[in-house]
Amino acid sequence: MEKLLENISVNAQSSIHISGKDSIYFDPYQINEAYHDADMVFITHEHYDHFSSEDIEKVAREDTVYIVPISMFDSIKKTGVEDERIYTMEPGDLKVIRGIKIEAVPAYNINKEFHPKGNGWLGYIITVDKIRIYVSGDMDVTPESNQVKCDIAMIPIGGYYTMDLKEAAAYINEIRPRIVIPTHYGTVVGNAEDGMEFKKLINSPIRVKILL
Repeated sequence: MEKLLENISVNAQSSIHISGKDSIYFDPYQINEAYHDADMVFITHEHYDHFSSEDIEKVAREDTVYIVPISMFDSIKKTGVEDERIYTMEPGDLKVIRGIKIEAVPAYNINKEFHPKGNGWLGYIITVDKIRIYVSGDMDVTPESNQVKCDIAMIPIGGYYTMDLKEAAAYINEIRPRIVIPTHYGTVVGNAEDGMEFKKLINSPIRVKILL
């Protein structure tokens, strides 16, 4: 677990990189260098701070594969990616891609209009070294998210477009992962201090790792 944690970084918003045997990106955004090291790129939804073709180009290689909501197939294809490198998923899907088990969890708003359930946008649970990592995408607490079982949860806390830090803390205290990494604050929404305020609300023995 500790070695895997050392390989997780958050660039901005929900721009997440997991390095190691595979180089896995979620929603690349504000990437400062042309790394071209991605084995897999996951996209949760269409919004500019999650689907940035300019930033995807900085991490992509000729053999990078893309995992996206089924509604985003055409959007990814328009960036020049061949069909065989695009894997689409719908809520509830379970696939194994390049040896990694992937579960698709719906990501949507309950009391806001920014992320409608009908769009089929997603969070993902991936299993790496037998550790279940949940990258939730932009969401409120939903019946489906309440069923998630994971070791590491990476969730938005910034409010306005998603749940806020108090709602997120209550959610984490309910599903009880071993570790939580707050995201989606301090750039477009939320304050830089939100991560520490969130940490104060999390019950022991859940660990909070601040990466933003």
